[in-house]
Amino acid sequence: MKCLFLLCLCLVPIVVFSSTFTSQNLIDLPSESPLPKPVLDTNGKELNPNSSYRIISIGRGALGGDVYLGKSPNSDAPCPDGVFRYNSDVGPSGTPVRFIPLSGANIFEDQLLNIQFNIPTVRLCVSYTIWKVGNLNAYFRTMLLETGGTIGQADSTYFKIVKSSIRGYNLLYCPITRPPIVCPFCRDDDFCANVGVVIQKGRRRLALVNENPLDVNFQEV
Repeated sequence: MKCLFLLCLCLVPIVVFSSTFTSQNLIDLPSESPLPKPVLDTNGKELNPNSSYRIISIGRGALGGDVYLGKSPNSDAPCPDGVFRYNSDVGPSGTPVRFIPLSGANIFEDQLLNIQFNIPTVRLCVSYTIWKVGNLNAYFRTMLLETGGTIGQADSTYFKIVKSSIRGYNLLYCPITRPPIVCPFCRDDDFCANVGVVIQKGRRRLALVNENPLDVNFQEV
């Protein structure tokens, strides 16, 4: 009995030490990376690269208006080559687009992708359905969105869809490399620039902006 009592006295410090170590010296395990969020259309369905969508502004009236393909002023391109937004949500519907991810079979937020107007066209005009960002425009002091890109081109055709801080989504232009002259509005943290609107000869033209990005949703055609 005396031996058993002495053994218990010896074990008490070990138990106390073990409890203290466990409660005060927890090992921080690395947390898992958050799963990418799929981009949703106006019906709450995930965007499908094989489907067509209209890009619609979240505003109403003069604050609304779909995105469409149109002829750029003073352009000598053989096909319509400008990315515009109607001046109101009352009127014509926008030109359908497809979103083509750089990799994978799904469309997620903050993922590189190409945007292509999904319309019947002659062979000469195929490249004039693919979005890209043009050269620096001296008058607007920014870069206008236009067509004439190439799927998978690494300089001026990559975009991202991100969640808007207000409602819906924003579009970002995200070149893979960033020489300063190519993308003066790209942020230093991720080389991306907001897509917004400038007024060009009475029409709303999509362009890179420092503030007031265009808030949009996607409506399946």
